[in-house]
Amino acid sequence: MAARPKARKRKAIAFIAADTSEAKAARDRLIARYGGVTPGKADIVVALGGDGFMLQTLHRFMNTGTPIYGMNCGSVGFLMNEFRATGLRGRLDTALSSVVRPLAMVATDRNGKEHTAFAINEVSLLRQSYQAAKLRIAIDGKVRMEELICDGILVATPAGSTAYNLSAHGPILPIYAPLLAITPISAFRPRTWRGALVPDRVEIRIEMLEAKKRPVNVVADNVEFKSVVDVTIKQELKAQSVILFDPDHSWDERILSEQFRY
Repeated sequence: MAARPKARKRKAIAFIAADTSEAKAARDRLIARYGGVTPGKADIVVALGGDGFMLQTLHRFMNTGTPIYGMNCGSVGFLMNEFRATGLRGRLDTALSSVVRPLAMVATDRNGKEHTAFAINEVSLLRQSYQAAKLRIAIDGKVRMEELICDGILVATPAGSTAYNLSAHGPILPIYAPLLAITPISAFRPRTWRGALVPDRVEIRIEMLEAKKRPVNVVADNVEFKSVVDVTIKQELKAQSVILFDPDHSWDERILSEQFRY
């Protein structure tokens, strides 16, 4: 008699929710239907909320190997799948995975203190006061722009190219493009500069000119440091997060569709 095939082990799911009534209600509904484990025991984490909560979750589970499947209980939900309470296990079994590598940011403030943070979407530098920022940009140690006067500047990954970068009229990058987008925010001089695309292997250094007169803050995703004088940004190859998408709405498809919106 032939042996029965072994039953496939069901993946343990942890459900986590943003701090909104909608997300918490969705979490409770899903736990009642599917059960749930703590995040430390999960094979997959299902994140319920919006894009901001998804970014927090990707940071939280960075380098754990645990894939994150988001379901939209927020507003935009670009990083999320559609919320449906039914058929979740089937969706998880067929979901496509993408590996996201963050930017590593090192910033020095005007007191000489060094700050570090990871950014999955972008690192953005923003003027702190009514005075425009005055910046110098170097790539791999070579100054490429002696002086940029602007409201700010950002360095975006392909994953983040459809977020703040797109709002600042930066280019949309395919998810696996080995590029970073450097995009000015309301450039005053040179007014015609629209930014640059650089290989993702380079080191970008941004120096604040007249830092005391023109204070600048830096933000890595949702972490902010004030009054910085020097910021270095490069891709961190030793860190990664794993994100899951439904096959009919993959990240590649979302980014391609975004380029044809009008």
